[in-house]
Amino acid sequence: MEFQEQLDSIWEKISDAEFLANRGVANEVRYYIFDYDPRNELIVREHIKSLKKKNNPDADGFEIVEYDLYNMIVEILEHKGYIDKCIEFEKTKGREYMFNAVSKMLRLTSDGNLIIKKIVDKTPDDAVVFLTGVGKAFPIVRSHNILNNLHQVLDKVPVVMFYPGTWDGQVLSLFGTIKDDNYYRAFPLI
Repeated sequence: MEFQEQLDSIWEKISDAEFLANRGVANEVRYYIFDYDPRNELIVREHIKSLKKKNNPDADGFEIVEYDLYNMIVEILEHKGYIDKCIEFEKTKGREYMFNAVSKMLRLTSDGNLIIKKIVDKTPDDAVVFLTGVGKAFPIVRSHNILNNLHQVLDKVPVVMFYPGTWDGQVLSLFGTIKDDNYYRAFPLI
């Protein structure tokens, strides 16, 4: 299937009653990945905007709720007053130190993961969640960590991760070159 056809198939998929029921044959929670060539990032962003504009929650029975992982990181850092500290860390201690400091502050490896908490707290019961900004958030946030942690606490709505890279049903490869790690629980969106 051509890329534009894949994009055009998203609306039909997410508005399908079986998709919205969010349970598979074995009653498993449905998480989906839409992987794409990173060169198409701007096209995907525009298509997501058009899907959100098309979405009428009252008529459609669901609301598309987008969480841009990168924007969430920036919002949390701004809220906590850490932006200037991050800039200073990067200048004085290097980029790797800054990434690690931000990761710790976000509690990405703990039960108190601030990104996961924000998603869970702000997601309405009738949502279809779109996770975007995966490439922009790397290497602070790793997509398999978000999916694994979110899968444990958000099972009431379908979740779609828009992934700039490849996913073969097991291995996530960000930008088609960086092995992000394995993720087995998702299904291809298209």
